[in-house]
Amino acid sequence: MSKAAAPPFELASADPTIAPEIARWLSHLGAERRLSPKTLEAYARDIRQCLDFLCTHWGERVSLARFARLDASDVRAFMAMRRANDISGRSLMRALAGLRSFGRFLECEGNGKVGALSAIRAPKVGKSLPKPLPMASAKRLANADERAGEERETWILVRDAAVMALLYGSGLRISEALGLKRRDVPRPGEGDVLIVTGKGNKTRMVPVLQNVLALIDEYAGLCPHPLAPDGPVFLGARGGPLSPRIIQLAMERLRGALGLPDSATPHALRHSFATHLLSRGGDLRAIQELLGHSSLSTTQVYTGIDSERLLEVYAAAHPRR
Repeated sequence: MSKAAAPPFELASADPTIAPEIARWLSHLGAERRLSPKTLEAYARDIRQCLDFLCTHWGERVSLARFARLDASDVRAFMAMRRANDISGRSLMRALAGLRSFGRFLECEGNGKVGALSAIRAPKVGKSLPKPLPMASAKRLANADERAGEERETWILVRDAAVMALLYGSGLRISEALGLKRRDVPRPGEGDVLIVTGKGNKTRMVPVLQNVLALIDEYAGLCPHPLAPDGPVFLGARGGPLSPRIIQLAMERLRGALGLPDSATPHALRHSFATHLLSRGGDLRAIQELLGHSSLSTTQVYTGIDSERLLEVYAAAHPRR
């Protein structure tokens, strides 16, 4: 296994024997497992919280040798503490997955075997259905004219509409849309697919509507900053890469104007894309490919949404006695 230099990992509850191993583990996950920066941040945060807890629980700083002697009761106590702080089952499952990953890393490096981590059963996570938007509302969010009353520059209003049109029209994650380079986006009439880089740096082809390309082209013509072929297609007000938070804030403003619920987020447009395709007879396998899901079970959650919609139609339309 590579011994490449790792970013420093400093924590008062950990002694010098374990901190470098944590840093190398995080570097390994980023370089070889290609986990996203957000996932690495979450794993680092989880292990910090675990070491803080163990330091208090044991009454001593956590060393590599002591961590290797971790037993099941220690892990259960840590998870109980997190549960008491109202952490979600999904976050708790991620924390346990990160700790297990670190334990396997230590074992591969010849630094002991933390068997207690594999002995703990993962918490059950209830499946929550995504909340798609009605078709008409999703279309309005991607319409620049809906923003006409906002006191912002026209090119910014058109930019925000173009991003939301991509999220709904092609089912992209917001990180995927904002990660597109100018050269990745064909001009209207010159193409109808995008090459998107998704989770794990995996690329996939997704179709893009001509009216969405026209909206992006309109934004590009209005943008006061140069759009380099190798640079991001969507820029912020000062010419740097556009932050996802800007799009989230734009969505919040529109929620109030259009009377939409708090569940109307940029990611809800991706849910809407999948749900509306399925309700129109789209093939589940094809939708899986379009969304970039590695497992069909991830995509199957949308069948639950469609079943709910059918039941609502039945309840509203069936003639009662």
